[in-house]
Amino acid sequence: MGDQQATDLKFVNPTELSKAVSNIAERSQRIVTEFLARQAADGSIGSFKDPLNIGDAFLQMTTRMMTDPARLVEAQMNLWQDYMQLWQSTARRLMGEASAPVVQPEEGDRRFKDEMWQDNEVFDFIKQSYLLTARWIQGVVHDVDGLDDHTAKKVDFYTRQFIDAMAPSNFAMTNPEVLRATVETGGENLLKGLDHLLQDLERGKGKLAIRMTDLDAFKVGENIATTPGKVIYRNDLIELLQYTPTTEKVHKAPLMIIPPWINKYYILDLRPKNSFIRYAVEQGHTVFVISWVNPDEKLAKKSFEDYMVDGPLAALDVIEQACGERQVNAIGYCLGGTLLASTLAYMATKDDDRILSATYFTTMTDFAEAGELSVFIDEDQLSSLEEKMRERGYLDGSEMAGTFNMLRANDLIWSFVVNNYLLGKEPFPFDLLYWNSDSTRMPAAMHSFYLRKMYQENRLIEPGGIRLKGVPIDLRKIKVPSYIISAREDHIAPWKSTYAATRLYTGPVKFVLSASGHIAGIINPPEAKKYCYWTNPKNAKDPEVWFNGAKQHEGSWWPDWAEWTAKFGGAQVAARLPGDGKVKTIEDAPGSYAKVRVG
Repeated sequence: MGDQQATDLKFVNPTELSKAVSNIAERSQRIVTEFLARQAADGSIGSFKDPLNIGDAFLQMTTRMMTDPARLVEAQMNLWQDYMQLWQSTARRLMGEASAPVVQPEEGDRRFKDEMWQDNEVFDFIKQSYLLTARWIQGVVHDVDGLDDHTAKKVDFYTRQFIDAMAPSNFAMTNPEVLRATVETGGENLLKGLDHLLQDLERGKGKLAIRMTDLDAFKVGENIATTPGKVIYRNDLIELLQYTPTTEKVHKAPLMIIPPWINKYYILDLRPKNSFIRYAVEQGHTVFVISWVNPDEKLAKKSFEDYMVDGPLAALDVIEQACGERQVNAIGYCLGGTLLASTLAYMATKDDDRILSATYFTTMTDFAEAGELSVFIDEDQLSSLEEKMRERGYLDGSEMAGTFNMLRANDLIWSFVVNNYLLGKEPFPFDLLYWNSDSTRMPAAMHSFYLRKMYQENRLIEPGGIRLKGVPIDLRKIKVPSYIISAREDHIAPWKSTYAATRLYTGPVKFVLSASGHIAGIINPPEAKKYCYWTNPKNAKDPEVWFNGAKQHEGSWWPDWAEWTAKFGGAQVAARLPGDGKVKTIEDAPGSYAKVRVG
């Protein structure tokens, strides 16, 4: 039997191996040389930079920890007791006895899905040793007294980043799946993985730009973002898209969608089967969508105010010319929702009633509890970021993407390290991950204002705390009916923080909570029959009280929204085609702005 297994193994041809290694060495030398040249030009060589101010946070934590040595000794003793239990449990298994695990991975932890992590005593011991140590480290840093809240969150966050990085699944010699692939392919998986690593370094110009999906499998406007429509307007910041109706009659009031400019709009139009835009068109809405430009250094001085004026306010003017209707229903997604709320507060000061109702997708307006993104917001980090943006005129899209990926490092970083570099596999074609990798830049002036005035100072909830076009705005003046949809597992806009808007707007507010996260909780078509959502007609002061009294509904929240927004749609009128009104078409949707790719 051993001979049969040996004959099944694959061995790399020495000549091919030599060529591969030579090619890898040559490319590696070139990448390193280019990287060092860039670092020298930036003045980074020979100096230590800590733009995230991590070192100071851990120094504070260590100082506080050492003032209570008894607690450290207690924690160490607890760890040794856990290890004693693990050794005893493993010994029983090695002798053929059944033994319950000392520690288990959290539900949904896909790092240890391979059967060998459970069935093989050695790999089970490695897994449990890691989990026990990780639990101990997190407990020690979490229980340190005397740290301010921000420093404690930062220490906890970066400790978790370290723990995730050190998982045995991330190393070839301690990952059973990788070892099996190495034996079966004669090491070819590691050679392919090294080639993938070099490709990603080359694509990132010395920085590791992990390829999460097959970037050649999708093309915007061909097999992604394909709902039929036209570009009917363009300025420096937006293209306005009007979509072709699929019903003979439509609601009198058009629907205007304001996506976030942190990502491309087509998260709402990935494929026909999961396109919210297609769904809205099918519900009889004349749909207009803002597609934001991917800005360069020429737009460095564009402000948050400019995004309001050249975004929704400009779009409202064009929509009235396009279909003769001055009043619309509006949707804002994430940062687009923050802009929608700011715009409505501004419009209230001008007695501008052109927006009939507002829907907010995972939108923050009160940033007091901003979740893990707040880890990146303090004076040292903002000053460092602003310095970078002043030099370039914008925040590079890859830096923003990297921040979001860190919030879910095991899913969005380490799983691809294992798949691409250790297993040597090609990433799977996935529309959502293609969109996620299609990063966008942030103009320096706008992004600095957004981070400081909202995340750092939380001025948006203060009456008059923010001025737009010289006018102090107040969210409490928003009287239009509001539909707020948030996601229970959202790591970007925590639902309890988004719920705070129910206490700000003075108009009628319906709050709905979807299962899943920031994207999957929103992009959840009824046909998928996935997840669930909760509703409660009473908006309690405490979000937990609201949830405890909420009713759970199976499936997508989209039909609930469709029923709600139809109340503000007005009478049924003949469907309008793009170009029928006073505004002529420019080009087919998705337009030019959505196709600009910077990384």
